[in-house]
Order: sequence, then structure tokens, then C-alpha cells
Amino acid sequence: MSVEINNESGVAVDEAAIQRLVMYAFEHLNVHADAEVAIQMVDEGAMERLHIEWMDEPGPTDVLSFPMDELRPGTDEEPTPPGLLGDIVLCPQVAIAQAATAGHSTMDELLLLTTHGLLHLLGFDHAEPAEEREMFGIQRDVLVGFTLAERKR
Repeated sequence: MSVEINNESGVAVDEAAIQRLVMYAFEHLNVHADAEVAIQMVDEGAMERLHIEWMDEPGPTDVLSFPMDELRPGTDEEPTPPGLLGDIVLCPQVAIAQAATAGHSTMDELLLLTTHGLLHLLGFDHAEPAEEREMFGIQRDVLVGFTLAERKR
């Protein structure tokens, strides 16, 4: 599996933890070991430009996802085929503010946003209440499982 991380945000981030999270999520969601994802971290100015260009909304946002091969989660019997999942763009500066409001660490916020972005790459959405329950339930399962795995590390 290929997880490419590029941090241009100017904020120090534990990139190894983000990579471990993505690898954990791939396994949890039965994504093929040869799937690829790129994670870009940008500052608020770059994120605002992307947010306007792609979502037609002002201001920086926390995470954007750009799916490529339209891969979906697999099953134990049949994992997702190999391919390019796409790109996740994170804004650590926005994550810092959100973490303070939520009362947890910036790293916890970045892990949540990475998981959220990855689920969008796999076709999940939260526009409708049922979709939101499903996506946020899977997001919670991945984060709890990852946290437990990290404690055993």
C-alpha cells in the first residue's frame, strides 16, 4: 500500500501516525494492499483557494477529498481491487482551532479528519441522516480500533 504524505502547512505533524492510521483503516475496510492514497497538508490560504475552487465556499476548511478510481470498501472474501483512491487535503491550522473547541489534541483532530477524508474517497457521504449515521459509525470504529492498536504498539 502506498501512502504519500506531503506537509506544506508549516505545522509539525506526526506523519508516521497518520500513515499508520491509513494502513489500519485500509485493513479494517478491506482495501487492497496495493491501493494508493496521497495526503497533502496545506496552510489556510491554500486551503481557502481549494475550498473556493472545488466547493464554491469561502474560507478555509478542515479537509477536502478528491477521489480518483471510485474504489469502495471490500469484504473479507473480496478486498477492494488495487487502484488509486485519490487525495486528501488537510489544513492543520483549522484542525488546531477545531481541536481546542472539541477539547482534544490537534493530532486527534488530524486523525479524525484523515479518517473522514479517507471514507469520502471510499464513497461514503453524510448528506442524508442515514448516510451520516453509517459514515460516522464507521469513522468512530476506525478511530477507536486504531487508538487501541496504538496503545498495544
